[in-house]
Amino acid sequence: MATYIAFLRAINLGAKRKFPKDAIKAAVEAAGCTNVETYINTGNVRFDSTMRSRARIEAALEKAFLEDRGFEVPTIVFTPKELRAIAEEAAGFGHGGRHYVSLLKDDPTAEAIKAVEDLSTAEEVARVGGRAVHLLLGANYHEARLTNAAVEKKLGVSTNRNLTVIEALADRWGA
Repeated sequence: MATYIAFLRAINLGAKRKFPKDAIKAAVEAAGCTNVETYINTGNVRFDSTMRSRARIEAALEKAFLEDRGFEVPTIVFTPKELRAIAEEAAGFGHGGRHYVSLLKDDPTAEAIKAVEDLSTAEEVARVGGRAVHLLLGANYHEARLTNAAVEKKLGVSTNRNLTVIEALADRWGA
């Protein structure tokens, strides 16, 4: 039995994509996972599974979420060790502004990494490390040009969390 952390994309946005924590927990358990725990209502869930393939786990969870909610919920899975590495990498940036992390479903190609990092400006910087894109932004996230949507255009499905959440999850669930 191994432990994993799943990040759900685009839930609790508007009236039609509601997915409360208790319902997430029940759906993850319905997918055959145990020791399920959620953290805040943005789609962060830790669980144990006998499955070993990340793609298989993501597919099983996405199927359970679709059956439970009636809408697709892209799901991105990491191991606790991978999450800890993302948080540790972030600490090395020493950025004084807003720091967000886009978590990628798939491994990016070298060309795609270059394309997203080339979007950087003096005020907004993207740094890719594995399946995580660190977005180092100015004071106002809502005015940023370098967003999760921009990351998805270059690197595919991703979901975004602020560094505070990533660090809290790494402290709580990281290896």
